[in-house]
Amino acid sequence: MANENKQLPIGSAKDVEFADELADSEDKEAQERAAAADRRATSNEGE
Repeated sequence: MANENKQLPIGSAKDVEFADELADSEDKEAQERAAAADRRATSNEGE
């Protein structure tokens, strides 16, 4: 089977309900990682 290089679709953040008062440290860390990933993805769009 040939390995075809196809561009993957660009995803976007989905709205989810987040309750800060119920979040633990892992939830907050995940939220920070997601925000950093979003910043990297949007800063590389023009390349």
